[in-house]
Amino acid sequence: MSDTDDSLARSTFRRGARLASLPLGFAGRATLGLGKRLGGSSPEAVNAELQERAAEQLFKVLGELKGGAMKFGQTLSLFEAVLPEDVAGPYREHLTRLQDSAPPMPTSRVHAVLAREFGARWRSELIELDPRPAAAASIGQVHRGVWRDGRQVAVKVQYPGADQALRSDLRQLGRLSKVIAPLAGGMDVKPLVEEMTERISEELDYLLEAEHQQQAAAGFVGHPEFVVPAVLAATPRVLVSEWIEGRPLSTVRDDPAEQRNAIGLTYVRFLFAGPATVGLLHADPHPGNFKVLPDGRLGVVDFGLVARMPAGLPEAVGRILRIAELGDAEQVHQGLKAEGFVGDDVSAHDLMEYLAPFVEPAAVEEFQFSREWMRDQFRRVRDVQGAGGVGLRINLPPSYLLIHRVWLGGLAVLSQLGVKAAFGKVLEEFLPAYAR
Repeated sequence: MSDTDDSLARSTFRRGARLASLPLGFAGRATLGLGKRLGGSSPEAVNAELQERAAEQLFKVLGELKGGAMKFGQTLSLFEAVLPEDVAGPYREHLTRLQDSAPPMPTSRVHAVLAREFGARWRSELIELDPRPAAAASIGQVHRGVWRDGRQVAVKVQYPGADQALRSDLRQLGRLSKVIAPLAGGMDVKPLVEEMTERISEELDYLLEAEHQQQAAAGFVGHPEFVVPAVLAATPRVLVSEWIEGRPLSTVRDDPAEQRNAIGLTYVRFLFAGPATVGLLHADPHPGNFKVLPDGRLGVVDFGLVARMPAGLPEAVGRILRIAELGDAEQVHQGLKAEGFVGDDVSAHDLMEYLAPFVEPAAVEEFQFSREWMRDQFRRVRDVQGAGGVGLRINLPPSYLLIHRVWLGGLAVLSQLGVKAAFGKVLEEFLPAYAR
């Protein structure tokens, strides 16, 4: 049975071996590259070939394994904008494909899961089902179908053994994080793996996802900018919701600037509108979860990872951000200290120097996001010598983990798309205490 067949859980040993092959393959190609350079090939040509082959291998292994391997790849794809331009090209193409596509499981296995979850009645409920998946991702795949009342629906089916595969893959990726880093363009992948490990149970429970999605669907019904498909039925491993027709958000990068900017602004508006409007923060901001509908509205799917925020985003976020814009270093330090981000070992001056670029998008009337800007921020954050080494001494309280993920992920997507937007006006509208 292959790794792309119906039981991910049965191939734990082989999955581990495939993941372990990533750094070994990289080392082998590096040796081959050295030989080519000694043989007279230019360093630029050899390095380009090595990066292309590394990206191709990364996509092939992570995509075929599904489970935690592909989930890791999808998260990695969100941050490809921070890679140096000389290595970003090959990774951009392959990692972007991981955002909403993977080798599908057989139709017979899909039918078996539906029968187990809904019983023999499933064919009377789901009167039509396209055997070809519309999307196949890390934990499950989506098929288009027709519900008993004639509505077009999306049927999300979880892969058998996804739980065991996720946990096994993430353990292995955690062990290999340092040696996989060269394949990821030098990015530190360990924090990504650790955060995914903490959220496994939430993303595997489709009943919980259905509850969150329906809460958002009801709260945004009739909204002029956003569409969240209503849930029609759910079990722990199958979720049926209304079908929405649209193109992936990632395709916006090829649109004219005016259209690209408008859609990018709608995207960031949704990220902040969720807590304010329906009490939920959609915490998986990668472009595969967003579709541009023909009427220009933004369709939002996949509520497997959310943060419940019935009172909206914490007021401290808006208050401290506004104080930072005004340049009061001491008040910023005291505010972040009260929230548990820093202690007395961090100076107010160094803290402001560290935070300044993150405040910049909100401090101007319109901000031009770009890959170059995102790469600069990434380099600066990783610089242990910069701003007095503040980056090593900032804590991230548990209540802010998903907020941090959405903030950085949203900035990364806007940078990938090259959006120019009035970021500050969005914060004024949706971020508590910021406007005041």
